[in-house]
Amino acid sequence: MRGRFAPTPSGLLHVGNAATALLAWLQVRQAGGRFILRMEDIDQPRCKPEFAEQIVDDLRWLGLDWDEGPDCGGPYGPYTQSARIAYYEQALERLGETGRLYPCYCSRADLLSAASAPHGIGAEGPVYPGTCRTLSEEERRRRSARKTPSLRFAVPERPVRFCDLALGPQQFPPGSGGDFIVKRADGLIAYQLAVTVDDAAMRVSDVLRGSDLLDSTPRQLMLHEALGQEPPRYAHVPLVHGPDGHRLSKRHKDLALAALRRMNVAPERVVGHLAHLYGLIDKPEPVKPAELVGTLDLSKLPGRPVTLPAKVMDGWEC
Repeated sequence: MRGRFAPTPSGLLHVGNAATALLAWLQVRQAGGRFILRMEDIDQPRCKPEFAEQIVDDLRWLGLDWDEGPDCGGPYGPYTQSARIAYYEQALERLGETGRLYPCYCSRADLLSAASAPHGIGAEGPVYPGTCRTLSEEERRRRSARKTPSLRFAVPERPVRFCDLALGPQQFPPGSGGDFIVKRADGLIAYQLAVTVDDAAMRVSDVLRGSDLLDSTPRQLMLHEALGQEPPRYAHVPLVHGPDGHRLSKRHKDLALAALRRMNVAPERVVGHLAHLYGLIDKPEPVKPAELVGTLDLSKLPGRPVTLPAKVMDGWEC
């Protein structure tokens, strides 16, 4: 087994990120596999080196380790997406040669207008109605002279099925989500393409991540197929919600690992609370990640988001 944790260094890790990292780490360690840390920093305007450094420090503080990563290298590096642009361009060439890509000239306003149509807005954003898919070559040349296009992947008209290791059988209807962008007009490689290329290149066999990414899985499976790659197995786990009932985000500053460290919260208490929320232990007692190896059963994880108690900070006092 080869698993990974792939954070985006655009902010601080919070307790919800820590939960995903812990579960992914346990999945790999229980199987005696190799754990990979990858920095998904392809969106350079949003990502900062100081956040990447903080992520590494926070994960180590939590008690997690990895066998390959940006700090220790490995056979399938580099382990930061900003250093892997050439691999993504090669994948775009292969997709173009097989006729799976087409230029799109639609603006954000066009997409928002299209979202008011019956196909609406899905979890991955407005469903693209295929406006530019059937343009003639002459029309494409005319539009390209005035505007740099983005590149879209032409989604095949057949359902996507896979078995999620945590959620069970999944099926998405033909054309689910519509044709999606793989390279933006400003040259930025889209997440869907980058993560697909990287998982294949790094021989990732298992991807454990939050349930909010479930709807992106069909797109990644379609890209794996189009590129002739073996896809990993997927497990989508419930998210952590804050005491306010909302999924954790940057607005929950007190639940960032860096904030807990400043308050001298013991990492074992954080791990213990997370392990209890996910049903790995009976009580939220202090525990180290290594002591949890063997307790993870994906089929027995909660079927809905887990919520931190309102007085959770009292329980994390050292």
